[in-house]
Amino acid sequence: MSELPELIQALFDPKAYPDPPQRVELVQTPISYVLLADDYVYKIKKPVDMGFLDFTTLEKRLYYCQKEIELNRRLCPDAYLGVVPITSDNGRISIDGRGEVEEYAVKMRRLPQEAMMDVLLTKNKVTREMVADVAATVAEFHRRAETSDAISAFGNLDTVTTNTLDENFGQTAKYAGIIISREKYQYLKDYTSSYLRNNAALFDKRVTDGRIRDCHGDLHAAHICFGDSICIYDCIEFIDRLRYIDVAADVAFLAMDLDHYGRPDLSESFINAYIKESGDEELRQLLDFYKSYRAYVRGKVACFQYDNPHISDEEREKTIATARSYFELAESYI
Repeated sequence: MSELPELIQALFDPKAYPDPPQRVELVQTPISYVLLADDYVYKIKKPVDMGFLDFTTLEKRLYYCQKEIELNRRLCPDAYLGVVPITSDNGRISIDGRGEVEEYAVKMRRLPQEAMMDVLLTKNKVTREMVADVAATVAEFHRRAETSDAISAFGNLDTVTTNTLDENFGQTAKYAGIIISREKYQYLKDYTSSYLRNNAALFDKRVTDGRIRDCHGDLHAAHICFGDSICIYDCIEFIDRLRYIDVAADVAFLAMDLDHYGRPDLSESFINAYIKESGDEELRQLLDFYKSYRAYVRGKVACFQYDNPHISDEEREKTIATARSYFELAESYI
């Protein structure tokens, strides 16, 4: 607790909330503090600059909170309630209260943890019918997702190279020899480079065919909830470039994650159902490349958590193991 910012410490007090909860829990990501307060969730962006995102000013954090609400209502409209100020009145911190605005939070309706896909996977409670329903939801979302010449331009080879090669490996170079072996790091980097070089025409065709859309960008099992309807939440709001992508990159993310949970059967069912719904048979040519990329992204995110000074040694060891498992998966697709 003492290592957390004072504002976050203050929000452990139930009296800081408009509907005082019985209990407040904190979950951290590399870029957010997530406070679980009974029926609600308050997500506060950390004042960090990671190169690919910049939350260093209050104005920027407000903007991206508003963006998060707007974008996530596309696939999970009932959960995203709005942006609320966190205020200070004579030193008393409160959410949506009086006084000077110190911070902003995304307020969400708390989704049932037991209905999350990642939780259900560990209990062997995800069926082929369920992933087919997800595939139909994603295919319809992609059909309706915005596209334009400006969005399609993000599918050009230069941008794909930035996302999959330059940024991924640039941001993990310091972990080579620590979390990922130098040999595996170089092998994956060389594979990515050669694939891009040898498939330029395919990437161009995907642009021409209108396959670059305003997608989700972070479509994995932990972001899918099977409630009264399927809710897919927590899309990327902080950089358009990572959301204006080939629909194949969205599909590959969840397919890869199902592989990571040891369910290649569900992964294949999801892919087949998506292709049946979308008619995008060509997507298969890109899947192993994008699966490898997405697995590497998950390993990279775990590496960022390794640097978090506020986690325990046990949590740090767990993030190392998680990162390595994703890097091994990334290599398996080559």
